[in-house]
Amino acid sequence: MSDSLLQRSVTTAVARNLAHTTKTRPMMTSITPRLLLQQLPWVQVNGGIYRVNRTKVELPKAERIELDMVEGRASLPPLSLRNVPYFAELPDEIVARMAGSFITEDVPRGNNLLVEGKAESKFFIVAQGEVEVLFKGANGIDVRIALLTEGEYFLADGASDVTVRTLTPCKMLSLSRKDLDAVLNEEPTWNQQFWKAVAEYLELRSMVNRHGERNIDLISGFAENMQIPETFVDYSEKPREYPLASVQTMVRVHTRVSDLYNDPYDQLEEQIRLTIEGIKERQEWELVNNSKFGLRHSVDPAMRITARYGTPTPDALDDLLALVWKKPSFFLAHPKAIAAFGRECTWRGVPPPTINLFGMPLITWRGVPLIPCDKLELHSQYQSQKKDLGVGTTSILLMRVGEAEQGVVGLHQAGIPDEIMPSLSSRFMGIDSIGVAMYLFTLYFSCAVLADDALGMLENVEVGYYPEYEHREKKRK
Repeated sequence: MSDSLLQRSVTTAVARNLAHTTKTRPMMTSITPRLLLQQLPWVQVNGGIYRVNRTKVELPKAERIELDMVEGRASLPPLSLRNVPYFAELPDEIVARMAGSFITEDVPRGNNLLVEGKAESKFFIVAQGEVEVLFKGANGIDVRIALLTEGEYFLADGASDVTVRTLTPCKMLSLSRKDLDAVLNEEPTWNQQFWKAVAEYLELRSMVNRHGERNIDLISGFAENMQIPETFVDYSEKPREYPLASVQTMVRVHTRVSDLYNDPYDQLEEQIRLTIEGIKERQEWELVNNSKFGLRHSVDPAMRITARYGTPTPDALDDLLALVWKKPSFFLAHPKAIAAFGRECTWRGVPPPTINLFGMPLITWRGVPLIPCDKLELHSQYQSQKKDLGVGTTSILLMRVGEAEQGVVGLHQAGIPDEIMPSLSSRFMGIDSIGVAMYLFTLYFSCAVLADDALGMLENVEVGYYPEYEHREKKRK
């Protein structure tokens, strides 16, 4: 046998059998920083319910109209028109008949639905696509004052003071004055009821502020012997209540495992730790997406804007700051949306400042940090089952926080039985017949928006656009 093939020492493979192995505790990729949970101020809720008292809103607010889309055709649910303040107090039969009289129109991109100065009498609802509202400014240049998308509407009755143009191919629902008159003439009393409801709305609108609250009568000046007005502030008769939601799970650990295999890491302790991580991840997801109290679904319609050019530009974030301008605390955005915003800033030559928060660098805009949160999900028809391609649309939230600021607050009830963390309990549920121990974990929480202007949202944010790359491609050609 050749000397080169002779074994001259114990092999490392065999030697390893006599050595200790340094082990890590179990790692879990789905754990995130959960900065939203850290940024929210948490309010103690006694009795499991948090009631938000507000001043009385005399005038109903305009909301987006819910539409039904079936095979590319849009239709109005019978009473969906009640989201329009003009029609909120109409009898059910009139509203249902009006909803059935809308016609569907496919409108190409760049088409003028209304032209400033030209007479038109029509009610439009955007069923699909985007339209822009233009107004001639002081210099005679068209200024975009609004961008409307699905569920939003506009009304023309006489000479229009704006131009409304489609930005994308659109599907519109429309009701002309002629068709409306035909509906109102079907029953003898309908015409009178309709115009009475409109007149009452217009009268009420003159008595309230822009938030729908009744004006407080005041007097100011230097004149003497003026009669001092009398006033009072009324409260909402039905304040919103937030019951605490819960996340629960049952952890099962065989007693043989927890008895014997605890060095160097305690098996039961690691099972509990990882379970709590999963519970807290789900808590943050619910705070963002829950249909009853989640932030995305709690944004007032007047506090929603659409990205004008799709991408999250500095202009779009400025528009959001103009909505939530009273002590804004932070933006909340998907990491890819923050990256897209960074690209836009770089392309414009205005790189945003960076601060160190929670031990990690975060970019800011106008001094307000952009907090990353992957719970604001991407929506795209191009997502593969195996891989997220990183394209699609998402939303960016901006909020003010704290009870004292009438902002957004987290809700929990600390001090519950068997508590291991504030509002999180762990209960031993016994051992079954095969020796498996069971532990019940329950977390109680919710969140509340104390004032409508505390939370704003930038919708339809496109994250897959790379302007600098397109510029380079054009330069090569």
